[in-house]
Amino acid sequence: MYSNFKEQAIEYARQAVQEDNAGNYAKAFALYMNALEYFKTHLKYEKNPKIREAITQKFTEYLRRAEEIRAVLEGGGGGGGGGGGSGSSSGGDPAAASRPNARPKDGGEGGDDAEKEKLRAGLNSAIVREKPNVKWGDVAGLEGAKQALQEAVILPVKFPQFFTGKRRPWRAFLLYGPPGTGKSYLAKAVATEADSTFFSVSSSDLVSKWMGESEKLVSNLFQMARESAPSIIFIDEIDSLSGQRGEGNESEASRRIKTEILVQMQGVGSNDDKVLVLAATNTPYSLDQAIRRRFDKRIYIPLPDLKARQHMFKVHLGDTPHNLAESDFESLASRTGGFSGSDISVCVKDVLFEPVRKTQDAMFFMKTSNSMWMPCGPKQQGAVQITMQDLAADGQAAKIIPPPISRTDFDKVLARQRPTVSKADLEVHERFTKEFGEEG
Repeated sequence: MYSNFKEQAIEYARQAVQEDNAGNYAKAFALYMNALEYFKTHLKYEKNPKIREAITQKFTEYLRRAEEIRAVLEGGGGGGGGGGGSGSSSGGDPAAASRPNARPKDGGEGGDDAEKEKLRAGLNSAIVREKPNVKWGDVAGLEGAKQALQEAVILPVKFPQFFTGKRRPWRAFLLYGPPGTGKSYLAKAVATEADSTFFSVSSSDLVSKWMGESEKLVSNLFQMARESAPSIIFIDEIDSLSGQRGEGNESEASRRIKTEILVQMQGVGSNDDKVLVLAATNTPYSLDQAIRRRFDKRIYIPLPDLKARQHMFKVHLGDTPHNLAESDFESLASRTGGFSGSDISVCVKDVLFEPVRKTQDAMFFMKTSNSMWMPCGPKQQGAVQITMQDLAADGQAAKIIPPPISRTDFDKVLARQRPTVSKADLEVHERFTKEFGEEG
């Protein structure tokens, strides 16, 4: 997993250097900061000392460059193309500019606009521009949650005449439950079905090392959402931003972020700006009480029931060739009580490779009606004693196909797989539902 952080950091750094060379300093700064955050996360997991040293060296270089650009932006540099702004007297080089004693207060397009552009450039990647293609029908079960979200997302846009007088759509949803139950998947369905601008953010998008910048990021996020209304802000793992206030390890920056979220959510709920806040958490008890109260609907996303599990097996198999009957899917659902949606997804992924493994190990193959080679048993009619490697050596590699998935493939995988959600985890979420939430 941590290799993804490094790859993302390298990509942000590449884009930052490109914008930097073009003289687009506001965009370059935001990209440098994103790269630094991902490099910092990767360093937490990297064990190889040589790789750590190389990354640390790059981190220092990018941090120094970001500081130089920050000095230009705070000095009123426009950050536009052609190396204009404060660095123009030095060939547009931010390194040649000195840090001013104070940010300019007049002429808003100097410091303030450049800073706003910088913050928005960082948040721009949070906008989901391509719909995820997850339909309501792909979400198994959770009828209550889907109905509530449709009331909040679909109806106000398609049928605004429904919401007159005191009838107002829900403006803030908290989806909570054990890991892997489909909270983020449900959010993707909302993004697909809603005719709205969808902002998908995590704590890394809103937390900055610079004093006072995190709350400005939160403020700019909500402002961008209001400008793009109707819009939806999805905050994944909101507990990492909005833990209980007053905890011993809480920093001043963390308190300011929570305060800004409270202020912005209060604004969203008190005027008809068509902005919906959708948040997800695996640990609802860790949420700050004031922020928890800001959510009109707190919906429990539980483990899938029998029918939902049966549907999930079918969805994850998709159009992959198989010979399972309806009774087989019913049996699989009954055997996987306690499995989360993620557990079932992992199970099916493993099963999908079973025919490939059979093909690799097969000693006998037979020709199908369309002249393709498929592994078979030694006593099967038309069986030829040959291996996959032999067929490939004869130039038949493109004509080898794996057998369809069978019930025994699932039996083999389920024999070694266990659910990942403990009974204790479930009890915590059920207790929270009785106190503060509602069933999804």
